[in-house]
Formats: sequence, C-alpha cells, structure tokens
Amino acid sequence: MKIVVCIKQVPDTNEVKLDPKTNRLIRDGVPSIINHDDKSGIEAALQLREKVGGTVTVVCMGPPQADVALREALAMGCDDAYLLSAREFGGSDTCATAIIISTALKKIGYDIVITGRQAIDGDTAQVGPQIAENLGIPQISYVEEITPNEKGDVLTVRRQYEDRHHMIEVKTPCLLTALQELAEPRYMHAGGIIDAYAKEITVWGFDDLKDGLNPDHIGLNGSPTKVVTSFGKMAKGAGTKLDVSPDEAVAAIIAKMEERHII
Repeated sequence: MKIVVCIKQVPDTNEVKLDPKTNRLIRDGVPSIINHDDKSGIEAALQLREKVGGTVTVVCMGPPQADVALREALAMGCDDAYLLSAREFGGSDTCATAIIISTALKKIGYDIVITGRQAIDGDTAQVGPQIAENLGIPQISYVEEITPNEKGDVLTVRRQYEDRHHMIEVKTPCLLTALQELAEPRYMHAGGIIDAYAKEITVWGFDDLKDGLNPDHIGLNGSPTKVVTSFGKMAKGAGTKLDVSPDEAVAAIIAKMEERHII
C-alpha cells in the first residue's frame, strides 16, 4: 500500500497582507506552518499505514524553504518526502498546480492520495479534486472518517455533507480530501526530529518532470485564471446606537427598513 499525502506550507497568521502590484501574499517576516487540513491528512495516512501496512510519502510544491514542512511530516513518521520546486512553477494557479503535482504523482506511484480539503491562504478547495481529474481516479471530498478493509484496497469513507453525512465505499486507487476533524495530528518526538533531519528530501524541478509537463500550461503565464485585483478585509462602520425604550427601538427599526424599502 503506497499512500501519498500532498501538503502545502502556508503563513501562520490570519492577518494576511497582499502586494497591491502583484496580488500575491506577502510572506516576508511571517512564520510558516503545514496547512491544518493537510496535517490531519498526514495523521490519517499514518493511521492507515498502521492498519494495513505500506509506506507514507509526503509531497509539497513550493519554494526551497518548504522543506521545513516536509521535515516536520517526516518527524511525524512519514517514510519519504518530495519537494517540487522550480522557477517555472512560480505563479501557478490551482489548475497549473494540480497539473504539476499530478505529474509528480504519476512518477512516484500511489494507491491512495490524500490532500487537505483547502488551504487557509487560498480557500479554493480546488487542487485536490483537480489532481484526481488529472490522474483519472475517483475522489471523495470532505472526508471525516476512513475505514479500510483488511487488504486496504477498499475504503469505507464518511463524508461530511451540510447537516448530514454520506457513507461511501471506494476502491483504490483513489483520492481523498481531508477535513481538519479527520484526525488529531500526533506530536513529534525528539528521535523523530533527529531522524527527519538525517533523511534526504528529493527535490524535483522542471527538468525532472518535463516529460509530462507542457510549459505553456504551468506557471503564471500558463495559468488559465488571473487575479485582477485583491484587497484586505474592510472594517465595518460603527453603526447607529439607539438609547431608547424597546417599543421606540422597534418603531425606529421598522421605519429605517421602510425607508430602505426592505419591507
């Protein structure tokens, strides 16, 4: 059983700042972490390995410093790690990113692919499903529980769906997108951290994947979507405060709603 987890290194902050010229996140001076959903996906993969055997491989696309996130995954117990990093990959939108990652997955090999539902910096929830489409394998999103059979080639998956859930049975190979609630990530221990920094992370650039990549379909110029403009969260006005009796307040609210033709 070969389980591959796709992770993303994201800014560890809710106060995201944007470059008004490039419309990209400003990451300088902001610490980075493994995306929360992705980290739960790592834990779910490790638990699957404990039940059915096999290996857990972690893959991340990003700049060279993203190897810190990969080493954290190795310290948690993953077997090996791949960093997809090249200038040609810079500026890729979700579609181009999925093309690059799926090309790498075809080279690595997989039985189960696990991604996070969405990243906290982009919130698109698109890359996982797009990877599955590129690989031509079934996908289940919003996964909150995974139960494998004895061989691990059939999974029973509990999928969150609004105010209820779906129970879905799927054969491998398949792709699952993990909710943060899927699994509580384990803590790293000292031995795991030491071993993680002793392991070699495989770095693949464009030349390593060029047989499966069209340069016109990746990077900023190859991305079919473009960010036209971006802006931070706008502060709300103070509003109007009425220091009157309840009956007078009701009358004032109704009058204001009538004035705005709400009622």
